[in-house]
Amino acid sequence: MTVRVERRFTLPAPCEEVWEFIADPEQRARAISVVSEYELEDESGRKATWYIDIPIPVIRRAARVETEDTERDPPNYVEFVGRSKVMRVTGTHRLEEVEEGCRLTNEFVVDGKLPGVERFFKHNLDTELENLETAIREYLAENDRNDRR
Repeated sequence: MTVRVERRFTLPAPCEEVWEFIADPEQRARAISVVSEYELEDESGRKATWYIDIPIPVIRRAARVETEDTERDPPNYVEFVGRSKVMRVTGTHRLEEVEEGCRLTNEFVVDGKLPGVERFFKHNLDTELENLETAIREYLAENDRNDRR
């Protein structure tokens, strides 16, 4: 079974500002609750290793997920893939200028390789996307506060 989730939200900022967050693998990793740690693999930010803690019986330690941005079209689109022994995840972030600011459409597809992985993400992926939205809103608010100083 493959788990697919799409979530769209509008942010009150130009797409260039939202892109700053989306294009930064550290920002993305910090927004996901199951990422216990991460390492940047190159200066461009296209490759990173995430260590994820998924609370299922067959996984006894953090799973290492090698992530890579496979396509970038700043500030409109980024696609990434993450590979590990426990799963494969693909994700896209599409940014579109709208009257209210920037519409961000996120799509994630998780293919589990071990029992329980897909079930975990089926129940939790929408929450992880809510975490991502919250982190972006906090990032934009902090930038706005800094701009006012």
